[in-house]
Order: sequence, then structure tokens, then C-alpha cells
Amino acid sequence: MATTLGRGIELRGDDVERASEILTPAAVDFVADLARAFEPTRRRLLAARAERQAELSAGGELRFLAETQSIRDGGWRVAETPRDLQVRKVEITGPTDRKMVINALNSGASVYMADFEDANTPTWENVISGQVNLVDAVRRKIDFTSPEGKRYALNDTLATLVVRPRGWHLLEKHLVVDGEPIAGAFLDFGLFLFHNARTLIERGSGPYFYLPKLESHREARLWNEVFVSAQRSLGIPNGTIKATVLVETFPAAFEMEEILYELRDHSAGLNAGRWDYIFSVIKKFNHRPDFLLPDRAQVTMTVPFMRAYTELLVRTCHRRGAFALGGMAAFIPTRKDPQVNEVALAKVREDKVREAHDGFDGTWVAHPDLVPVAMAEFDRVLGSRTNQLERTRDEVRVSDAELRAVGVPGGTITDAGVRSNVSVGIQYLESWLRGVGAAAIYNLMEDAATAEISRSQVWQWVHHRATTAEGTAVTKDAIRTIGRDEVARLDGPGRRFGDALALFEEVALADRFVEFLTLPGYDRLP
Repeated sequence: MATTLGRGIELRGDDVERASEILTPAAVDFVADLARAFEPTRRRLLAARAERQAELSAGGELRFLAETQSIRDGGWRVAETPRDLQVRKVEITGPTDRKMVINALNSGASVYMADFEDANTPTWENVISGQVNLVDAVRRKIDFTSPEGKRYALNDTLATLVVRPRGWHLLEKHLVVDGEPIAGAFLDFGLFLFHNARTLIERGSGPYFYLPKLESHREARLWNEVFVSAQRSLGIPNGTIKATVLVETFPAAFEMEEILYELRDHSAGLNAGRWDYIFSVIKKFNHRPDFLLPDRAQVTMTVPFMRAYTELLVRTCHRRGAFALGGMAAFIPTRKDPQVNEVALAKVREDKVREAHDGFDGTWVAHPDLVPVAMAEFDRVLGSRTNQLERTRDEVRVSDAELRAVGVPGGTITDAGVRSNVSVGIQYLESWLRGVGAAAIYNLMEDAATAEISRSQVWQWVHHRATTAEGTAVTKDAIRTIGRDEVARLDGPGRRFGDALALFEEVALADRFVEFLTLPGYDRLP
């Protein structure tokens, strides 16, 4: 179904309940204007990504940029952060379905990161209903009644809302401007800002965002230009928008200071997006056998190359007056096995203790039951302080060679690790294809980032002819056999495991590395 909305704008999505409240003529014009102004730059930046990848594949290395040395040496600081974004101790993340929005805002976390990206399958229904839910939440008019009759409503005290739009690489095929699908980032950001900026400001808050998948400071510059233009169009002061950047690509780790500098009027800090970072390491150097990583569970935050990345992030942020946010705790507590909880929660505490002592101002969790666990560890270290920006970590010195020293001492690839990656990858893709972008699998909250690790490790192991510690060759045929076994074990009525297996094989067994699994996945969505 296609509907012309005027001025070269065409809507190709099916009708979604209350869509007319979101896709108003003024809102759609606002989003289309962003696309017209900045789409050429977005395309140039994506082309620059491809050029850099070609250089790396030809033997190039990632280094700190010589041409931006003056920025790294300068004495600049980011602008002051609004009061309701100065406490970041625990941030809960999740998709924008109605029940999740309510539970996350009520969770006791400092921040709720409402996700249109890795935890969301970008069906048109999900995209538009997510915007409806956030409009209702901002106005504190959101409620929900489950099929069992349980009612959910907002508490008096809520987490601060931060929204993550899609990355620069993803399109939104249901809205076409001048004959071309709009970038998902322009749609997600533009609709939320247009409908909610003034209401948030009136409530003493503001429009806050998380920016995913940036690979360079030039990509951060584009976001800053979008912010300046959007604020001018809406008549709100420059700097009202605040954005935290996820340092979740390998190239971005070498440009942390420059990314903060480009966004300095709008910056709220950096986050250590650990899962996508590991995926990006594999992707950027997929051609290098010396970058072969062991089982996902062995790539912890304490291995040297991950430690270097997080230490540099804290130092960089605090030197510039910006917040440093730690990585995700993805464990989902179970009511069936207390022993599983005891072991897993001990690991969560250990992770959060390390982050708090390293100087992070806060951390991420995926489940409300982890909020008090993480909060306790940050409260223990911070005491009465709201953050620890004063810990500038001047003693930290991280070279680009240390960032590049990818490897896990003593790490191994195991039969169980291979099977786990195949199983998790297929189970997540099956959930994603049904429209559920955050899936509980083996007591972990899996999203697109963790699925990317699963399939990219399989690709890497097959491509470089790895052998497990048990002596099993990791071949395409072996992966196909495991995949069929998993589908036979898991399939049932209403499920899409056949489609998931086909998609997994496409992104894990292709001769050339597929850049993002969500790209061919999106082609399979209505």
C-alpha cells in the first residue's frame, strides 16, 4: 500500500494504529527536510567506510590520526550536561514495546535507553508503535494491560529517557523521499525530536540520544550538523540535544577524542559497547588469521585488548568533562534455578565492581532485576557523589599498538563454543524475523550485537580453517549439520526456524563477509 504525502514523499507501510498521530504532515516534512539536507553526506561517509575497509584488507592498520593531533593536545571540554542526565549509575536498555517502556522507566535505573536499533526488529509496526509509546511516556499517559489482566502504569519517579535511533547504514523502506528510502536514523531521530522536544524541555528534561555504530569523527560531525539544523528548525536553543556515543566499532576506538570534540556542544559522553566492539574487530580484520578469537565467553573485559579500550575510554571522557559508561550485563535471572542465579550474579557484581573502580560513571543492564545489583556496586564506590568525573585517570597511557593487540592469551575454540554460536545465532534470527529484537536465550538477553558476534565468529573460524580444542575441523558442512540439528530440536508451529537457518547460513558461511546481518535480514521483513 502506497500513499503520497506530498512534496515527493511517499508512504509505503501498512496502516499502524495511531500512525496518523505520528506521521503528521508537519512531522513528515521535518524528517524529509533532514533527509534532503544530509543524505548526500551520509552516503559519502558510508563510501568512506568502504574505502577504509579496502585499505585494511590490503594490509593497512588502524592508528591514532596524525591530522587531528591538535585536537588531542587541546584543552577543550564538552558543554555542561543537564541535571537529569548527570546521574548515569545504572542504565537499562530495551526495545520500545509498551510494557517494556513502562517497566524500564519504573525500574529504578538512572536512565532508560529506548532502542530502535539492536534490540528492535525494524518492522513498520515496531517503528511507528515505538514512537507512539514514547510520545505517551513523555506525557506520562502510558499504560498497558496484559492478556492476563495485569495493569502497568508509570510510577512517580522515573528513569531519564534516552533514545537510540538506527545507525547510519540502515534504511527505512516504508518512507520514500524523492524516490529514495529514507535513512532509519533520520526517521527515528526526527520523529522523536519533533513530537517530544518541547514537552521534555517543559518538564525540565530534554531530548537525549544514544548514537550507534559510528566509525569516525566525521560521522559524529554529521550527527552534530543534524542536531544544529534540527534545533534551528524547531526554534530550540543550540545544545539542547545531548548525545552519548557508543564506542562499539574498532575504528572509533582510535578517534574517541575527536568524536567528543565534534559533538562537544551536544556531548553527554561515551559508552563501551563491548559486544559490537568485538564484532567490529572481527569484521574489520576478517582477512587476518592472527585476529582469530576464541569462544565468545572467553573474550572478557579483562583480556588485554579489551582492557586497553575501556581504560582509554574512561581517561578520554573524564579529561574532557564527559561521562564514561560501562558495558552491558546481559544476564536474565531465573526463578527455576537459584544456583544459576548465584553464579551469574557473582560475575555481574565482579564486572560492575571493576567498572566502578576503573572510574566509569555508570553501566548498562538488560533486566530490571539487575538494576539493584549494579546500583549497589556503583553506590559503594561513588558514595554520595553522582559521578566520578574528577577521576581523570592521568596515569593511563594506551598506545594504538595496545588497541591493535587483539588476542586472548590461552584462549581456545571448543566444540561447545561452536555449537553455542550456531544455536544462539539461529534462535535470535528466528525471534528477529518474528518481530522480536530482544530475545532471552540461555538466560542471556541477546540482541543484534550478540548475534553478530555469533555469526561473525563462525565465519572467521570457517574462513581460516580453525580446529577446535577437541580436534574438530570447523567447516561449512559441519556448521550446516549443527544448524539443521538445532532447527530440528527447536522448530514448532508459528516459528520461522527454516527462514532463520537460511539467513544464518547466508551471513555466516558466505565467501565474502556480510557487513551487517540486519541488511539481508531487513529484505526478509514485510
